[in-house]
Amino acid sequence: MAWSWQGHKPSAGVPEAILTLPLASRAMPITRRRFLQMAAAVAGLTFAGGLLVADQSREPVIESLELPIPGLGAGMDGFRIVQLSDFHLYPFTRLELIRRCVEMANTLAADVIVLTGDYVWRELEAIADLTPVLARLNARHGVFAVVGNHDHWTDVRTIVAMLEKAGLPVLRNRGVSLTQGGAALHLAGLDDGWSGHPDLTAALAGATPQAPIVLLLHEPDLADRYAGHPRLVLHLAGHSHGGQIRLPGRGALILPYLGQRYDMGLYRVQGMWLYTNRGIGCIAEPFRFHCPPEITAITLVRA
Repeated sequence: MAWSWQGHKPSAGVPEAILTLPLASRAMPITRRRFLQMAAAVAGLTFAGGLLVADQSREPVIESLELPIPGLGAGMDGFRIVQLSDFHLYPFTRLELIRRCVEMANTLAADVIVLTGDYVWRELEAIADLTPVLARLNARHGVFAVVGNHDHWTDVRTIVAMLEKAGLPVLRNRGVSLTQGGAALHLAGLDDGWSGHPDLTAALAGATPQAPIVLLLHEPDLADRYAGHPRLVLHLAGHSHGGQIRLPGRGALILPYLGQRYDMGLYRVQGMWLYTNRGIGCIAEPFRFHCPPEITAITLVRA
């Protein structure tokens, strides 16, 4: 998506006069159009400079929320899911940031940690540096991953193999039922919805009857496709990065395909909760503005 600037039209009755800069009596004259172009350029440089000064790309935050879940058993009341997403290691995202996020996640006493895709950006070799860091994540019921579009665009088989070698099971059209205190919760992980072949039926095979289902699917806008399922209570997504650059009163300037409708935070879609994580890494622009990297801590409570 291209950037665009929209200037103001000249006031009625003002001619396209020749303006002169008052810096010297023999200054070169410029037209009104040229003057406005120069002003726009200065404004653009000032805006870009402000973004760089206020860059939040290395300032991760923890977002905490509590969600009432229909059908949640008493043994699962207070169950905590910690979500990390969109690591995009190299070149803009460095390993030190991801180490910090892992350390922060490990302070949250997670019952389960989920990773919702996009581990690298363009360099497949980055996965070899990333997986030992992600392997340090610690949760009572384990850490589970799904893949995103960038994983397919590099080499999804290698990325899945490296994650699983590091002890991080990848739920690619498969699920896992978690039990606690006599209650159950099913995690249903799907293949990427943009470049893969998601299969919800396969991901629900073997699910504990009547257990609420948490959907792990990289793209948030696909919530519309799956929200009608009666047992799907929560969809955890990433993909959008929250736009990385958000202007007060305007929101994100640029958003990706399948990440435009539900671009950041919590939504209610046909009775199902949807949460879109802003991700950790950066692509395209090496900075974030009003959109810091995010670790999400979601506590499930009985409705």
